[in-house]
Amino acid sequence: MKRQQKAQIIEQLKEVAERASIAIVTDFKGLGVEEFTDLRAKLREVGVDCQVVKNTLARLAFEGTDHGILADKFKENCAIVTGYEDPVAAAKAVADFAKGSKKFSMRFASLEGKYLDESGVQALSKLPSKEELLGKALGTMNAVPTNFVRVLANVPRGLLNVLTAVKDQKEAA
Repeated sequence: MKRQQKAQIIEQLKEVAERASIAIVTDFKGLGVEEFTDLRAKLREVGVDCQVVKNTLARLAFEGTDHGILADKFKENCAIVTGYEDPVAAAKAVADFAKGSKKFSMRFASLEGKYLDESGVQALSKLPSKEELLGKALGTMNAVPTNFVRVLANVPRGLLNVLTAVKDQKEAA
């Protein structure tokens, strides 16, 4: 590979690292081409990228970014999975694929500059997704005014029930 090509790859990878909220380093040794293509397709569905890059180029690209903590840890065959909007979705996709494949595993990750080992990525993958959390927050915010309206509606309803009972007593007498 020529020096100019290497510089271009480093620049592209640096751009990706700066945009990414999570970078997961995985081990794919022994994974076939079909399986790796399947992995990339599954990751693309959730808006996550996967690249295989030489370790020295990855080190140079990651230095000086939020994920610079990973720069010294690139060894052996590794693929870099980068997620941009929802880091939980990226962790879930990688963890699900790792469960189904004996040759693929997660090594470590960087979540917005914080180092995560494999168990940290597993824990992240078990969290609810961004959509689920937003749905729960919306449900909670909606429950407060709904319950308030119900309480306020019960006051006139109770008064109406009392007046109806008094009316029924007077008619019966």
